[in-house]
Amino acid sequence: MDTIVPRKNKKNKYLLIAFPIFLLASYFVYSALTKKRSLDVNRNEITIKTVENAYFEDFIVFQAKVEPLNSMLLNVIEGGSIQEIFIENGDFVQKGQPLARLYNPNTELGYMTQETSMIEQINNLNKAKLDLRTQELNLAKDLVAIEHDYLDAKNLYNLNEKLFKEEILSKNEWETTKEAFRFQTERKNIIQQSVQKEKQANAILISQINQSQGIMQKSLEILRNNKKNFLVTAPLAGRISSFEPVLGKNYVAGESIGKIDVMKGYKLMADVDEFYLEKTSEGQKGTVDYKDETVPVVISKVIPEVKNGRFQVELQFTNGKELDLRQGLSFGVRLMLSEKTKTTVLSKGSFSQDTAGKWIFVVNGNKAERRTIKLGRENPLYYEVLEGLKSGEKVVTSNYKDYIEIQILNLQ
Repeated sequence: MDTIVPRKNKKNKYLLIAFPIFLLASYFVYSALTKKRSLDVNRNEITIKTVENAYFEDFIVFQAKVEPLNSMLLNVIEGGSIQEIFIENGDFVQKGQPLARLYNPNTELGYMTQETSMIEQINNLNKAKLDLRTQELNLAKDLVAIEHDYLDAKNLYNLNEKLFKEEILSKNEWETTKEAFRFQTERKNIIQQSVQKEKQANAILISQINQSQGIMQKSLEILRNNKKNFLVTAPLAGRISSFEPVLGKNYVAGESIGKIDVMKGYKLMADVDEFYLEKTSEGQKGTVDYKDETVPVVISKVIPEVKNGRFQVELQFTNGKELDLRQGLSFGVRLMLSEKTKTTVLSKGSFSQDTAGKWIFVVNGNKAERRTIKLGRENPLYYEVLEGLKSGEKVVTSNYKDYIEIQILNLQ
């Protein structure tokens, strides 16, 4: 009789073999995923700095050039082409000294036409005033004649009155005498009133004519002075700079051909990065190094217009000492933005360009591990550390370009 032999279950056997393999593979995958990436680095190829607890001063440093304290632009008043040049750039000039002459035939012809017209108007006003004077003279002559007729009538009246009372003169003649005297009296009164009114009216007209003549004379003087504007003269004494007119070149009215620097005192002009525009204001103090001395300066003006990412500031010296300066000299200005405060600071380095100041490698023995940090204010020397670092810790501050994906640096 045959015996039944039971079949072995191969499925369970495969599971027992596959499970340990799966666990081992999972371990290697997990280790690979969780293991920190490291890189061997030579200590001599990196920069290591120590975090300090020191005084932090928020300041900026920029270059400023020496310029005269006061300057005046030389603008062309009447447009035209340069006909003559009398001085050179850099010369010292006195007030009123000729600098250059321009020529514009159209403008000169226009001035001549206007001048002729004004002189003609002034002559017409003179003639009108003369006519009024002649009219007054004629009225005065008439008044003298009338006064003479009145006196004759009055004398005849007085004489005939006596004769009539003595009954020597007839009544008819006496009535004729009275009527003639009455007529001359009324005539004299009317003419006197008319002359008086005429004089008053003429006085007003003459006053208005004189006023108009005064205005016309002033206009004529201005016109004649404008003709002199073709000659550019120095408005004040000083040194000519940026003066580069070209013979024959045409300049429009108001165009600048240079400037005069008043050589009495100096100031500093600087271009500053627009990042500091909100932090910069008038009255802020700073210093410059001059012949081994620290000289104080102060911002006197902020020009907020931004050009090519920069704005301008004007600074003045505040020590009151006479400094032997020259126009065009350059100084490094250290401008204070805040008072000194004691805090945790870190020397500046190129690491922040790659990390945006959010993390850094902290040195611990022969390793440097990546750590998250938070930086605050900065000046040309230090960063202010807000979080992540303590005084005395050492950090790598050199370039991180090759370490972006690295967690640990092995220092050799």
